[in-house]
Amino acid sequence: MRRSLLTLVVAGTTLAAGCGVAEVTDTGAVGAAPTAETTAVRLGVIPLVDVAPVYLAQREGIFAEHGLEVEAFLAQGGAAIVPAVVNGEAQFGFSNVTSLLQAESRGVPLGLVASAAGPTGDPEADYALIEVPDGGPVRTAADLAGRRVAINSINNVSDTVVRESVRLAGGDPSTIEFVEIPFPDMAAAVSTGSVDAAFLVEPFASLGLAQGLRSVAAPFSEIDPDLTVAGYFTSDQYAAENPDVVRRFADAMRAAHAYAQDNPDAVREILGEYTSIPPEVAAQLTLPDFQTDINRDSVSRLLELGRQDGIIEGDVGVEDVLPAGE
Repeated sequence: MRRSLLTLVVAGTTLAAGCGVAEVTDTGAVGAAPTAETTAVRLGVIPLVDVAPVYLAQREGIFAEHGLEVEAFLAQGGAAIVPAVVNGEAQFGFSNVTSLLQAESRGVPLGLVASAAGPTGDPEADYALIEVPDGGPVRTAADLAGRRVAINSINNVSDTVVRESVRLAGGDPSTIEFVEIPFPDMAAAVSTGSVDAAFLVEPFASLGLAQGLRSVAAPFSEIDPDLTVAGYFTSDQYAAENPDVVRRFADAMRAAHAYAQDNPDAVREILGEYTSIPPEVAAQLTLPDFQTDINRDSVSRLLELGRQDGIIEGDVGVEDVLPAGE
């Protein structure tokens, strides 16, 4: 297996975090001491609750404290972000872990720099839920066997975690028919019977519940309460050529996540700046856990599930996408 160049670059960041070199800034965010050098970078993100710390880092000056001028651009998914990072149009991107493992297995050298949002750890109150019609025949995740389930992207993290929830509930996921539907259209598809269930994330999970749907599983929390679902990544080439920038970006994102975790009202308020989530919905939705560290064991778990379900092939290991020391 190829040892990612990125693992050698970010090691210093991990060690620094462990030594407690962070400090509290005047804004209340946890950050590094200001640096005289400022580097402009582009970051591809998806308009989800998960990336709120990016916009908080811009507003609160966290990126500036780390000598970064970050231009965040919105994309619908990794299909647009990954090529931009690989060809140098962007220096960093947001992606789920399964997609990064798939990219590595296909010879695309990418690696995680920092963790993104994860589950709350409470299956009764999580930001990602499998929802079904209330009063219908599906009472638990085991009942999804042989049924049509909506997910936002087939052969990716959604279907592997849904399958695992069914296994954990004692069901057979091999007969599930997955249907690819955008998140905003999922609740309606369940309500009209086009599909039997849907795997929704916030704000669509709360909207589905408000429309009368019922949760039968919280796959992320059930697989690992501290699951690293997604993260911020760069290319091995950029990491090798710009190790200091990568370290500063990793430090900045760790500080931004700490700030977001401590200031949920700020997260809810800033959602309106890059999403179409109305303020009244933002006030009610369940926020994810804004992780400051990558959970290596959970990345290994996602790799295991991807191999088991046949969506990750080839010679790829956890170490290929993780910073050294994680």
